[in-house]
Amino acid sequence: MHEQTKAVVLLSGGLDSATALAIAREQGLACHALSIDYGQRHRSELDAACRVASSVGAASHRIIKMDLGTIGGSALTDAHIAVPEVPTTGIPVTYVPARNTLLLALALGQAEVIGAARIVIGVNALDYSGYPDCRPEFIAAFQQLADLATKAGVEGHGPQINAPLIDLSKADIIRRGNQLGVDYSLTVSCYQADAQGRACGLCDSCRIRAAGFNAAGLPDPTRYR
Repeated sequence: MHEQTKAVVLLSGGLDSATALAIAREQGLACHALSIDYGQRHRSELDAACRVASSVGAASHRIIKMDLGTIGGSALTDAHIAVPEVPTTGIPVTYVPARNTLLLALALGQAEVIGAARIVIGVNALDYSGYPDCRPEFIAAFQQLADLATKAGVEGHGPQINAPLIDLSKADIIRRGNQLGVDYSLTVSCYQADAQGRACGLCDSCRIRAAGFNAAGLPDPTRYR
C-alpha cells in the first residue's frame, strides 16, 4: 500500500477551516491539523479546533503559540480596541496584521519537516470581511515564496498551497460541509465568543455566518449568549 499524501491543514476552529479540513480528508489526504494560539481574544476557537480535528479525523493536531498581542493593532489581539457590532466600511479593525502570512509560514515549516505535499487554508474571497490576506493574489504570491524559500521548493517538490473555499459563497461552503458531514455545532466563528464558545450574534463574523446558514437553507447550530 502506498503511504497517504500528507497535508498540513490550518485549523482555526471556525466554520471555514473545518470545511477545508473535511474536503482534504475526502480527497484521501493524511491531514495534520495546525492551530495557532496567536493571542486572540478567547481560547474558545482553539477548543473548537481540538473538537473539529477529532471529529473529522485528522492524523494529528498541533497548537503553536505565537503572541501577536505583543504587536497589537487589531481588535482580535488588543483588548483596548472594541470589536465592531455594526457593519463598517473599508478593512475592519478585526484585521490582524500579517496573520495569514505568519500562519502559512508556520504551516510551510511543518510541511517541509513532515514531507507534506500540500498546505490547506480555508480563506475565502467572497463572503468575508475584506481582509487583504484572503485574496487569490495573496495565495498565489505565497506559493511563489514557498517555492523559493524552502529546500523542498528549490528541489522541485515543495508543498502546494490549496485554498479550496477561495471562490465559494458562505452558503456554498456550508452546503459543501453539510454534504461531508461536518458538525458545525462544534465550531466557533465569533470574534468575541465567551468561555463556553457562545457567540455574540453581533460581530461581522457572526452576521456572515448566520446569513450563510440562512442562504443555504440549513438550520444554524450556533450557540448564542
